[in-house]
Amino acid sequence: MQKENKMGVMPVPRLVLSMAVPIMISMVVQSMYNIVDSIFVARINEQALTATSLAYSAQMLQIAVAVGTGVGVNALVSRRLGAKEYQEANEAATTGLILTVLSSLIFVVWGICGSRSFIALFSDDPEILDYGTTYLQICQTYATGIFLATFFQRILQATGRTVSSMFAQLAGAVVNLILDPIMIFGYFGCPAMGIAGAAIATVIGQWTSALCGILLQFIQNKELRFVWKGFRMKAANVLTIYQVGIPTIVTQAFGSIMIALMNMVLIVFSPTAVAFFGVYFKLQNFLFMPLNGMGQASLPIVGYNYGADKLDRVGQTYRTTIKYGLAIACIGAVIFMAVPGVLLDAFSASEVMKEMGIPALRIICISFLPASVTMMIGYTVSGLGNGMVNMISTAIRQCIVLIPIVLLFGTLGGINTIWFAFWISETCALLFAGFQLRRNMKRVRENSRNRSTAA
Repeated sequence: MQKENKMGVMPVPRLVLSMAVPIMISMVVQSMYNIVDSIFVARINEQALTATSLAYSAQMLQIAVAVGTGVGVNALVSRRLGAKEYQEANEAATTGLILTVLSSLIFVVWGICGSRSFIALFSDDPEILDYGTTYLQICQTYATGIFLATFFQRILQATGRTVSSMFAQLAGAVVNLILDPIMIFGYFGCPAMGIAGAAIATVIGQWTSALCGILLQFIQNKELRFVWKGFRMKAANVLTIYQVGIPTIVTQAFGSIMIALMNMVLIVFSPTAVAFFGVYFKLQNFLFMPLNGMGQASLPIVGYNYGADKLDRVGQTYRTTIKYGLAIACIGAVIFMAVPGVLLDAFSASEVMKEMGIPALRIICISFLPASVTMMIGYTVSGLGNGMVNMISTAIRQCIVLIPIVLLFGTLGGINTIWFAFWISETCALLFAGFQLRRNMKRVRENSRNRSTAA
């Protein structure tokens, strides 16, 4: 008989921190992939920075599919382990691995065939088009690396091994950080490859992370094994994975859609506006990565204790993550408010970009507070098996409310008023998420009472 997993017995505040801190650290370093690329690419010229900003929406889409599949597997595996269904947990993990590889092949084909057409949707500047095509084609063609890296990180997290997940992610990020300047500018005998070097460094980092995750899974994770002998993929497992996974994919994809739509709005004002928004989004990601890490840590905790019918621990988990999430958001808002010029200078911002960007960063950062609470609620409800709440609240935050108001404010007041739209969209999303949390907790408590009565 296997002993009780720590997710079912450790005091919740300590459990959340023990699982969240490694994920948060690894995700912060993970966000350095795109930040470091942009910092070095900006030293080429502003056209190169604009090109990577345009490519970023496509990269976010591939990350959305990888993360969504991983989150779906994480939620299912953690619930199976909480219910002591160990063979079913192994089958769920094997199913998830197959789905991950198949999903990555879609982006490989896109990278080979459609990269230039995608960049051409946003710009007909020959220099931006060439830069963007080169960068995106390399990243997409070798996309299987980021898919495998994400999957094995989620599998390690599903069994509470967040430190191992952190090491796998850190390994790739460190390799990327080292290779970026070497390959872009040509150090230590390496030819200067410019924007292609930035993409190649990113791909090598992703594959390094994937290989480390695979090794750690087979060396350390004795609680979960892949089953191949006699394995048949069950439709029920696929459906259960994507019941959480598809809403998470759509949720993550809203970031890609939002960037693409914002780029279409901002390009009307100037290419500098597009470059600024790309810089802002990567800076924001640097803050939101710890928030996502906190939420991802809560997901297996919620799923495990929901499966074990320990609903008091579910409640403690979401209250704890909301408190910690607000603290992180406050720190980020203070930094954005206090030193926006310093943040932009890291990307070799022109005076025109700083004139636009400094007030914009100070306006947008207020929205971090409601966003942090909305995100924590979304992960909690996903852990309960309902990914729709996270999907809809993100749609409100990033598309349904945000984009129409951006268009309205841009038409009426110009580019400087656009940024206030973030305040409105985040408030609307928070109201929706809070209502849904209350509704879903009521549902699971009623189900628990019914099971107790039937027993």
